[in-house]
Amino acid sequence: MFQGDEYRRARLATSIAFIINGFSVGNFVSRIPDFKSELDISNGVLGGALLCASVGVLSALRPASRNSAKYGSGPVTKYSAFTLALAVPLVGLLFNLPWFLFSLFVYGVLSSVHDLSMNSHAAAIENKVGKRVMSTFHAMWSLGGLSGGAIGGLVASTNISIRAHALGVGVFIFIIAIITRNWFLPAAADQHVFEKHEKRKTPGKFAILGLLGLCAALGEGAAADWGGVLARETFNSTPFMSALPYVFFAFTMVCGRLSGDYLAHKFGVVKLLTWSGLVSGLGLTGGLLIGNIYGVILGWFLFGIGLSTVIPMVISATGSLANEKYSGQVSAAEGVALVTGVAYFGFVLGPPLIGFLSDLMTLRWAMLVPAGLAIIYGFSAKKVLS
Repeated sequence: MFQGDEYRRARLATSIAFIINGFSVGNFVSRIPDFKSELDISNGVLGGALLCASVGVLSALRPASRNSAKYGSGPVTKYSAFTLALAVPLVGLLFNLPWFLFSLFVYGVLSSVHDLSMNSHAAAIENKVGKRVMSTFHAMWSLGGLSGGAIGGLVASTNISIRAHALGVGVFIFIIAIITRNWFLPAAADQHVFEKHEKRKTPGKFAILGLLGLCAALGEGAAADWGGVLARETFNSTPFMSALPYVFFAFTMVCGRLSGDYLAHKFGVVKLLTWSGLVSGLGLTGGLLIGNIYGVILGWFLFGIGLSTVIPMVISATGSLANEKYSGQVSAAEGVALVTGVAYFGFVLGPPLIGFLSDLMTLRWAMLVPAGLAIIYGFSAKKVLS
């Protein structure tokens, strides 16, 4: 265990890392309707384009986990923040559809490296300090997404171009990366020494945890990617109103995650996730049935409450398993990578699935899929986590 200035600096740096990662996503999500309109593409094509980002995320998870374990999650988090700052303006250039696909893949890769390393660093801090703090870190991600979505929505309602917007976000992240670069834990805090040609079998428990996270990840990705499009095209909302479903979703994600560590301690993880699944699934379904922009906002609000604690609780459980039950067999970074790899497949599956289904049955009814998955993870929590 450790305390004092070292802990405070590392926790602050990690919190800021989560914030800037969420901030980049929030700003990106707020401009998705504008990407669609400027490129003049259908929902199905947009879903396929968003798939490129998800493929980039997944393709980077394994090498990112190895590097985080080999070099320490602190240094990798530090340097990957600079590459994230460079990736954001690439997407904003928006030359044409092929460029959009390429830039989304690059953004997915670099965002994934930053995401994996900061989660590994959060697990290292939990292990060192000896208490649950993962949900609070993820609240910072949601806070970044909330502020990014709100700012992005305001920018979208002005005449500021996507290119200028993306460049501004990239410069902001770059400045923050410079300021926080020396605040992380040293590499030795969670380095794992690999033997040459080392081959190890990862316990199946991690994959099972990942499946629980997959249900939440698909819902989280769907809420982020399609809320603005649903509001804009189905209910003819203004650019600012179209950003509100995600803003309310991100707001409840912040509130839920800020209280997640306390609620998990008080009621237990199983009970927390069971009720979370029911609230999110039934809440989103009810909002969609209302059939107007206010129903969408309400649905996204309740959906955020339910989804908020799933991913951080799953990652926290992964870090604990790796450090306690499987110490020496699997590093925390590798365990987190496996679980997030399975869970983040929801982000890969979600965009094209919702886009394809929306072309068949309208976007409004396609969103019942993530609502149903939320109910499934709610009823599955006890079996998975027991």
